Amino acid sequence: MAEHLVLMAGSALFAGLEEKECGEIVSCARARTFARDELLFTQGQPVRSLIVLQSGSVKHTQLSSGGNEVLLWMSGIGDAVNLEPESAGGHTCSARAVERCRALVWEYSRLQSLLTQFPQIRRNISLILAGRLHELEERFREMATEKVAKRLALTLLRLLKRVGKPGRGGMEISLTREELAQMTGTTLFTISRILSGWAEKGLVQPRRQGVVINEPAKLENILNYDED
Repeated sequence: MAEHLVLMAGSALFAGLEEKECGEIVSCARARTFARDELLFTQGQPVRSLIVLQSGSVKHTQLSSGGNEVLLWMSGIGDAVNLEPESAGGHTCSARAVERCRALVWEYSRLQSLLTQFPQIRRNISLILAGRLHELEERFREMATEKVAKRLALTLLRLLKRVGKPGRGGMEISLTREELAQMTGTTLFTISRILSGWAEKGLVQPRRQGVVINEPAKLENILNYDED
């Protein structure tokens, strides 16, 4: 219980709630573990529960009309993985565990009564969804106005805050170059070229299934340059 309360204290979903209230809320949840690469839910599937991550990270993807899977964003510790607007008829995307994940799960029917009993949760959900919309707007603007290197730097810095983990020589983000290309609206070749250039400067260490940021502060300097 103590571990669960620490998680809730750091989660935006439960901001503004008293410890006693959090204790009552967490008593309604069940613990669950998701294996690496396990699907938490699929696009279009009815929303049956609320999942909050205790450990690990999750990829959110959508399928295009042509059947191609596109990465939208990542969820990390303390994030509500399947936070959907109440008007949504089902999940708007699919979610897959990047690594072994532990989570707290509230069944949807129980969640509805908790939202009534603790209206602060509903307000927090609105703030979280508004924040996600704001980030999507920023990313759209960046794709329209910024060069690829700056877009990639901004994407990596956002991901560091959300799902970055200590690795050998820096902070690691477990995303492939193809997935980074999807998130920045460019090609695999361009991402590979930029990461190779940054590696020569000692900024990053590209890996097959991720990238290590040696010094995030130096990566922020990229934002001041006008490079391709």
